[in-house]
Amino acid sequence: MTGEAPGQGSGQGSRGAEPSIRADKWLWYARFFKTRTLASKLCASGQLRLSGSLVAKAHQKVKPGDVLTFPQGHHIRVVKVLALGSRRGPASEAQGLYEDLKPPTAETRLPRDTPVARRAAGSGRPTKKERRALGRLQGEE
Repeated sequence: MTGEAPGQGSGQGSRGAEPSIRADKWLWYARFFKTRTLASKLCASGQLRLSGSLVAKAHQKVKPGDVLTFPQGHHIRVVKVLALGSRRGPASEAQGLYEDLKPPTAETRLPRDTPVARRAAGSGRPTKKERRALGRLQGEE
């Protein structure tokens, strides 16, 4: 290591293998998620793919050259890891950590689960009768 405090820094293992970092930490450093907890939840949900393989744990190691595929909002993100990073810095610094292989576009947007009922502007909250009618329309009982 380079004289850094224990537990911090380059993310190298104790055996001197190639440098790596936890998947949740890298996603947080690269500013894909607002908190590390959200990044950990994504990893635990089984929706993250690391070079084609499903990741089930947040402690899965990521290294430069890996390709990550994951849902973010209403889009599927595909990014290539270029660098590991050592902190969660500004957005300009975070963009240098990855290459976006498939930038989000309107065509790649995931479909909505349920349609949104439109209301006239200024009509206020729905009454109990209107809520029941909306529930029947959306298939809720």
